[in-house]
Amino acid sequence: MKKNKLLPLYLSFFTLPLLLCSCSKSQQNSTDQNSASSIATVANATTTTTFSTLVWSDEFDGTAVNTANWGYDLGGGGWGNNEKEYYQAANATVSNGNLVITAKKQRVKSNAYTSARLKTQGKKEFTYGRIEARIKIPVGKGLWPAFWMLGANINTVSWPACGETDIMEHINTDNTFYGTMHWDYNGHKSAGGNTTISNPGEYHIYSIEWDATIIRWYVDSVQYFENSISNGVNGTNSFQKPFFILLNLAVGGNWPGQTIDESKLPASMYVDYVRVYQ
Repeated sequence: MKKNKLLPLYLSFFTLPLLLCSCSKSQQNSTDQNSASSIATVANATTTTTFSTLVWSDEFDGTAVNTANWGYDLGGGGWGNNEKEYYQAANATVSNGNLVITAKKQRVKSNAYTSARLKTQGKKEFTYGRIEARIKIPVGKGLWPAFWMLGANINTVSWPACGETDIMEHINTDNTFYGTMHWDYNGHKSAGGNTTISNPGEYHIYSIEWDATIIRWYVDSVQYFENSISNGVNGTNSFQKPFFILLNLAVGGNWPGQTIDESKLPASMYVDYVRVYQ
């Protein structure tokens, strides 16, 4: 989910070998591992156990969004991507152990749709770790769910100098999921990969493992992409600093296009949990 969306260049800038309802939450890490198939050379690689200590989570077991963990981005105006939704807090609820972000056909000001965008900015920020969420996305033309991170210094250095890590993005009705990183190196740079899932509209675990040398992307604990950030190679120093987490469901935009299948609305993105291990 780009601050200023450019069609991702799913190319690496490095010469690594691989360049290119809810069940019990305590069981999710072992039950959602059977559906991802990777196009990258790391197909069938499994998650390491480097990060084993749970340092923060939101299990969404209450009755409302926990504002000690989450704030909101509010408003419309396209969000740099010509999106059609107006973000408002009312479209984020907690029900049956899930955060529910709902996109609706509802006009607010010049926007024909509403949705929600939540963030841990100023509340929970992290440098390195395994960041994961178990999510069920809506599938429909014009829908753009995302689970991602931005550098905590964005208000000082702006985007893309702050760095951005897209843990999961999906658009429209296909079965391809994307993981991407964005940064500034004499201009905007990006690198990323993608993987396919046979049942995209079901629950899956989306995650990264991030340390001082590398970021790896996973779906259901199967790795499909990685990129080096060792010693700030190719200007990747942004990824050695704290980041915060975002969850949102956009409607329309430069990437998914401006055609919206309104028969799919209201459409909801369900987040069973978000967890950070270090």
